[in-house]
Amino acid sequence: MAKDVKHYKRDGTEYTGGTHKMPDGSLHSGKTHGKTSVKLFHFEDLSKAAKEKAMPGYEMKSTKPKKKPAMPKRNGRMLTNKKNKKKK
Repeated sequence: MAKDVKHYKRDGTEYTGGTHKMPDGSLHSGKTHGKTSVKLFHFEDLSKAAKEKAMPGYEMKSTKPKKKPAMPKRNGRMLTNKKNKKKK
């Protein structure tokens, strides 16, 4: 196992105790397998919700306002939603 690689429970809680590998290659908590052993995951293998719990602010949305899309041009003129009203 690589050193300094964090392991997490399925819900995103960091796990720092002993670990063991199962015959199928998956990593579980505890030095040996028991009733309370749970499967452990690397950060990149977690769901979005679990990643957010493990590292708050991970998927923060941008605070920049979105730009409005430009209106298409027709015959070199900009199209607008405004109607030209003629005064009588």
